[in-house]
Amino acid sequence: MKTPTIEWTDALRLDFDPMDNAHRTFVTLLAIAQTADDAALAPSWQAVIKHTQQHFACEDHWMRESHFANASNHGLQHRLVLNVMREGLAMAQAGDKQALRAMTHELASWFVKHTQSLDAALALHMRRFPALAAEA
Repeated sequence: MKTPTIEWTDALRLDFDPMDNAHRTFVTLLAIAQTADDAALAPSWQAVIKHTQQHFACEDHWMRESHFANASNHGLQHRLVLNVMREGLAMAQAGDKQALRAMTHELASWFVKHTQSLDAALALHMRRFPALAAEA
């Protein structure tokens, strides 16, 4: 059995439950994709994409509604990452599973950096907007 390169740790915790809960789910889904056999790879990646779309949409909504200063850069990363994730799915569905397998590891690395920088700033900002955060 393959070992995932991502797991939930306190280093990913932002002390902001709506984001921490979504991030825990993301880590779980990505770990499943990282360890999936060839038959389960594309479906497990689709689950990662679906969750990520929902989570990014929530963050994007928060940033818009709260007038978050770094919204354009943060949102741009969301759009770029989702586009790459969709391309990885298309490659796997066309038979190139190795490209998607590499992507699962690259996404894990990106996620840690994104969480500890851009998401950490957003979580700190969102603590000032509990009613908005409660909509998640």
